[in-house]
Amino acid sequence: MKPIVLAAIAWIFGVSAACAQTPPTPGELAAYSGLHAIAARGAVDDVRKLASAGGLDARDTNGRTPLHVATFQRRPDMAKALIAAGANHALLDNQRYDAVTIASVLDDEATLRALLASGASAKLTTSIYDGTALIAAAHLGHDGVVRELIRAGAPLDHVNNLGWTALIEAVILGDGGRRHVATVRALVDAGANRDIADRQGVTPLRHAQARGYSEMISLLSERAAK
Repeated sequence: MKPIVLAAIAWIFGVSAACAQTPPTPGELAAYSGLHAIAARGAVDDVRKLASAGGLDARDTNGRTPLHVATFQRRPDMAKALIAAGANHALLDNQRYDAVTIASVLDDEATLRALLASGASAKLTTSIYDGTALIAAAHLGHDGVVRELIRAGAPLDHVNNLGWTALIEAVILGDGGRRHVATVRALVDAGANRDIADRQGVTPLRHAQARGYSEMISLLSERAAK
């Protein structure tokens, strides 16, 4: 496949992936009741009061649970309280995102750490691309999130339904800048397989070379030489 065509495809999927999450609208936030309302704007202590009545895993019209809402609202203490009360952290919303992937796309390290510390998994297959939180964070260059997910045991070499790994996405959907370089470094230092090619047989190193990403080229070449 010609580089210009591949670049166009990468841009399309990069934009669509970044916009794929659907946070609650201001109208939805205002209309919530029960635990959805508590997750959006209530007090942590109120979770314990309402949890006994059920509704911890109730869904809104977009399939969001209270835990999804708390994550979208960047409320780490609320996320911890909901999981402690029994909320299922593995549930997916209508776009197939779990709370961990939502926090990862938001670049919200505080809420991500709270979720992981409460037992949420970094290993789920999520999104319409059959990806992972790590792939989503890598393509956005959220290097701090990437390191948190790696520490939590995220699968380094998962291949999504586009044929891309986290390492490939960090190169072809990135800008070659500081945070994407840091993402590539974190992945290769953790042992991500730099030899996994895309469906056209192109490796992360070759993608970096085609884009002139000098720091990534140096980093991937050093690892390749070992």
